[in-house]
Amino acid sequence: MIIEEEIKELGFDTPSAIQHAKDGRLEEWVHRYCVTGEWKNIGLSDGLKLHKRWWNGPLEIELSKLTRVVGPEPNMEYNINVDLWNKRITEMSQSFTNELALPPLIVEYRSGKLRLADGNTRYGAMTLLGWQKCWVIIWYNSERDYLHHSSRL
Repeated sequence: MIIEEEIKELGFDTPSAIQHAKDGRLEEWVHRYCVTGEWKNIGLSDGLKLHKRWWNGPLEIELSKLTRVVGPEPNMEYNINVDLWNKRITEMSQSFTNELALPPLIVEYRSGKLRLADGNTRYGAMTLLGWQKCWVIIWYNSERDYLHHSSRL
C-alpha cells in the first residue's frame, strides 16, 4: 500500500512535482515516477515516450472534472472486481491525510476530457474521503490541444 511517508521520501509528492515543473523538468519527474515504487506504471512511461507530449501542471482541479478509466463499473476501460476495488480504495484512503503529500494524478487531455491515466485508485480513495479537489499533471498529444485547453484553465 502506498503511504505518504514513502512517497515523500522518494520525492514523489506534489511539491516535488511543482519544483520539477519550475525547473522545466516535469516530464522527467513523470517518467521517474512511472518506473519507481510499488505503483509502477512502466507501460504508461513507455507509451508517453512514443510521441512528443506537451505538459501542464501540477494544477489543482476538482475531482468531478476527471474521467476514471479503472473501476468496477461495466463501462470502465479497465474493469476491476467491485470487492477488490472497494478494498483497495478503503485501505489507501486510510493513509491519506494531505493532498500535497500525494503524487499528482497523471491525466491525458483527450477530445475535451481529462482522462485519468495514472491514479484511478487514488482518485477513488480521495472520493471516499470526501475530497473535492486534487493535484494533476496533464499531458496533451498536440500543441493545438495544449494551447486550447491551457488558455481555458
